[in-house]
Parts: sequence; structure tokens; C-alpha cells
Amino acid sequence: MDSWKKCNLFSGKWVPYPKGPYYTNESGCVIDNGQNCFKYGRPDTDFLKWRWKPDECELPLFSAAQFLELVRGKSMAFVGDSLARNQVQSLACLLSSVARPVDKSYAKYPRFKQWIYPDYNFTLALLTTTNLVKSAGANTLSGRIAELYLDEVDEAWASQVKTFDYVIISAGHWFTRPLMYRERQKIVGCSMCNKDNITDLTRYYGYRKAFKVAFRTLLDLDDFKGTIILRTISQPHFEGEDSEGGGYCVRKRPYTREELRLDWDIWMYYLVQVEEFLAAKKEGEKKLLKFWLLDITEVTMPRPDGHPNHYGHPNNYDCLHWCLPGPIDTWNELLLQLLKTRDDGFS
Repeated sequence: MDSWKKCNLFSGKWVPYPKGPYYTNESGCVIDNGQNCFKYGRPDTDFLKWRWKPDECELPLFSAAQFLELVRGKSMAFVGDSLARNQVQSLACLLSSVARPVDKSYAKYPRFKQWIYPDYNFTLALLTTTNLVKSAGANTLSGRIAELYLDEVDEAWASQVKTFDYVIISAGHWFTRPLMYRERQKIVGCSMCNKDNITDLTRYYGYRKAFKVAFRTLLDLDDFKGTIILRTISQPHFEGEDSEGGGYCVRKRPYTREELRLDWDIWMYYLVQVEEFLAAKKEGEKKLLKFWLLDITEVTMPRPDGHPNHYGHPNNYDCLHWCLPGPIDTWNELLLQLLKTRDDGFS
């Protein structure tokens, strides 16, 4: 166990792994059409034959039985946007070799999905939110400038998390769109709004405020005893144009370290969210709350080959989400390792 104390799981490289994935798109688990790359004709499979190798240790293979034993009698909520859903579906597919869940979602809460694994008394939930804070127009692609209320949490998720043992929080790519910022109901600025009479405070201003409010909400919950996990921002790989202009991602293997180029926008988002995480962690420790970091940013940087591209997207390209199966399964391998080591007192 001493080696795990000093092992940084999140710094490493991708190495060849000829055995391939844990499951297929025919394993019977739910995969959104947009990430079901093989259903929609992706012909290559080499992108599945790589594994993440931390620099200082080996990352164990995912064990569905072990994961379910570790979460027996517990509950886990993923709070975030469609990438959170992408990870939840990956996790459900990974667990499907041992157990299948019963859907217990309530029609009353369309943004709240919940599944029960009866044999393990384990609850898995997805609480959908685009920006973590209250918003108007943020979940549409109509071209309207979305408004974010940066001092008000999105109650759709905040009202549901109190009883969960693990809360995995994430956000990111909805902040790349034009945004109007409000605090105390008044417009205080914007990001990319191109209005002469409104100050452009940058996208990072809103991003920082959103995480600050989200962490504050969790810290202030009465009798909350759960573990708070930040899943850091993932790297998109649009080539040619950015995510708003279309772009494409046709590569069929990971980047080498020599080929990698730092994406400054992603790096700035990463720094902001980790700074807010560390500030919340420092305060949370006074309340005996646990804060864990699921740091997948570097893990995703070399994997332009793992996105759907146009498979499942006949009219555009998706270089943001991840094929299932695919590199996103590694996020849950890392999550399992956190559960194994952190809950045993190791870090």
C-alpha cells in the first residue's frame, strides 16, 4: 500500500493493450445514440486497445464485483452536463457484467435519473445541470445568450444531493458559449456577448463563480456527510474549427507526448476549478467532510481518437463526448481506485 500513497494516478501515458474493452455496444447496457459509435458504423477498433499507465504505478483493471462491494448500501450522484451522463452510462456498462440496475427515475423530476442495484442496495443517480448555477436559456442551442445567476445555485440538483454518500460534480463546456452574468438579479457583465455597454468579464469569471457557489452549497447542507468528488474538465479535440463551428476528429490513435499541444482554455478552466476545489476542501476538512479529486484532464488530452466524430451525428461532428466503449471507461477505473484507496485511509 505504501506505493499507492505516493502514486499520482493522473499523470502518465497511454500504452498499447491488445485485449480491448470490457464490454461492447451489444452488452445490453444503455448507450445514447450519440456515443454508440459502432452502432452507427465506426469501422476501426484500434482506439479501444490502449490503457492508461500512471508514471509511478500500475492502474488495476476495473472489477465490477469489487466496485459494487465497495458501494454496497451506499449512493452515488453524478452532478453535471451530458459528459456526466456519458460517464454514468460508461459506469453502468462496466457494471453490467455483474449486475443490472432497476430504473427508479421519477417523471416529476425529468432532470433527475436514478437507478437501483437491488442485490447491493446501491443507488446510482444523474442530476443534470448545465452550469451548476441557476440559468435561463442555457440548455438550448437557439443562439440566444444564456443568463447565469452566479450567486444562486441550480436547485434542480442542489435540492436532491443531501442524502448521497458520494457526489461527483463537474461542469465545463457550456461555459464556452456567450453568457450574460447576473448577481443579485442585476447584470454585472458577460462573456462573449459583444455588447458595448456591458463589460466582458471572460468565461473564467462565470466558471469560478459557479464552482464557488456549488461547493458553498454542499458545505452548507445541514447534516451532509457525503464525500465530494470533483471530476475535472475533459479535453475536446475539434480540428479545423472549434466546437461551435463544427470541426472534426478523425485520428485513430492517441497523440504521443511529442504531438501534444496545450489547450490554454482547458488549462485555465482546470486551474479555476481546482483552485475552488482546494479552497472548499480546506474549509470542508474543518467539518470532517471528504473531498477527492478525480483528475482526468491530463488523461483525456492525448485521446483525439476516442470521440464519436460523425458516427451517430449525421449532420455534424462530436469531438467532445466519448464513444462507448472508449477512453471514458478509464475515468471509472480511476474512480474505483479512489474508492479502494481513499476509503481505506490512503491518498
